[in-house]
Amino acid sequence: MRDFRNAKTMAQTLREALAAKSIPLTHSDSLELVARLFGQRDWNTLAARIQAAGPPSTPAQATDFTAGSPPTTARQEIAVDPAVLDNYAGFYKLNDRAVFTVTPDGHQLVMQLTGQRSVRFFAESVTEFFARIVDAQVSFVVGPDGQVTSLILHQNGTDIAMARIDAAAARKIADQTAERVKNQSANPGTEAALHRLIDGIASGNPNYNEMSPALAAATRKQMTWLQPLADLGTIQAIRFLGVGEQGEDVYSVRQANGAAHWRIALDDKGIISTAWVTPGP
Repeated sequence: MRDFRNAKTMAQTLREALAAKSIPLTHSDSLELVARLFGQRDWNTLAARIQAAGPPSTPAQATDFTAGSPPTTARQEIAVDPAVLDNYAGFYKLNDRAVFTVTPDGHQLVMQLTGQRSVRFFAESVTEFFARIVDAQVSFVVGPDGQVTSLILHQNGTDIAMARIDAAAARKIADQTAERVKNQSANPGTEAALHRLIDGIASGNPNYNEMSPALAAATRKQMTWLQPLADLGTIQAIRFLGVGEQGEDVYSVRQANGAAHWRIALDDKGIISTAWVTPGP
């Protein structure tokens, strides 16, 4: 779930969404609208709150690892034996809809998450790699037999573990996700789960048992900053917009005092594995 510290990104998303409908909106006006969305008097007030709160954290299982600013910490690339890089090549499962693909390319690794662009990673040690275009690092976990069992994506203060899977399992996930994206049909249960999630956040008492462990931990961490969503008031209508590139359902939620776009996905047990929000009409 995104919170008020993602306000600038939300403002840009709002401008792009309106521009697609031939509705012009200045950068300044979009910032002011987002400030109102979070119950603040104006952008300056919200900006001061953002500065005091520090950088946002993003829940695991909901990360766009290609988004964000370049790293602020200088890191030194080292040379790694190409055979080591070949050992890391393969597929790693993020969730039931997305796979992290690792491919050697020269002396670096190219990594790509389902529905996102590829990013080049550089070796910092034999098992640790870093990106230069975004502040993200990857650590590979190697078993006693020398085989890679998983990787951990470090980004936005979150560590996301992904188990290694074979090509057949990766293809199955890719085919299922592609079919969902092609059909553009809502997954049964997501609308009701979204309604409960929003109501829970607004009341300050979300049902963490309905979330994956990673999402529950991130939501607990962000509850203070998610409370402004309560200012939007009671839900008036929820409208399905389509299926995102990672197979998540996208909804427009209109509430008494505003509206937002939500992305939500359930795992095969009906647990919410992905949820995040941006401003939207």
